[in-house]
Amino acid sequence: MKKHILVVDDEIGALTLIGIMLERGGFGVLKAKDARSALGVLDQNTPDMIILDVMMPGMDGIELCRVVRERTDTASTPVLILSARGDAESIMRGIEAGANDYLPKPILHHDLVAKVRIMLEQIDGAA
Repeated sequence: MKKHILVVDDEIGALTLIGIMLERGGFGVLKAKDARSALGVLDQNTPDMIILDVMMPGMDGIELCRVVRERTDTASTPVLILSARGDAESIMRGIEAGANDYLPKPILHHDLVAKVRIMLEQIDGAA
């Protein structure tokens, strides 16, 4: 059964690239360009995992992560934050908001796919 991952990033290039990496890794990909469209996707689908960018117009990825955690359908969905901001404060804010992990951009294909697989295996192992 293919796992589906929601990728949220306001940069179309990054969204496309991450989508291709994940599809090549064998995952189904849902895409959203901002928090509002991500929440719209979540109203229709419950992905196995969510990958968020931090810096987005309107609601940022940290705030979106909090909202994801407050929803009953996604409260335990693994969340990975990918951000160009790799400073300790940003990472701490992401983890405090409920993200399972935080990786700096740019990210290499095999690093991303490996991280996603590990995070999904942890969920399957806990289930």
